[in-house]
Amino acid sequence: MSSPRTEVWKAAAFGVTSFLLYFILFEFEGEILDVSIRGRWLFIVPVGIALAFSFVHGAFTANFWRVLGIRGIKNGGDR
Repeated sequence: MSSPRTEVWKAAAFGVTSFLLYFILFEFEGEILDVSIRGRWLFIVPVGIALAFSFVHGAFTANFWRVLGIRGIKNGGDR
């Protein structure tokens, strides 16, 4: 298990990365649309972008909740 300081840095790093991905997406939305509508195999570009967003945002969210000390139930939810 990592130290609390390491967890905060990981959450911050994924948060900044997530912010940068959103900034790049909105800044270059026209170019991304132009590439993706050309056809053939270029439809993979927006799919790859979506997968990158999913990974980075998921990692940020997981680290964020871990920093706050909130954990999921590990025994299948039985009470």
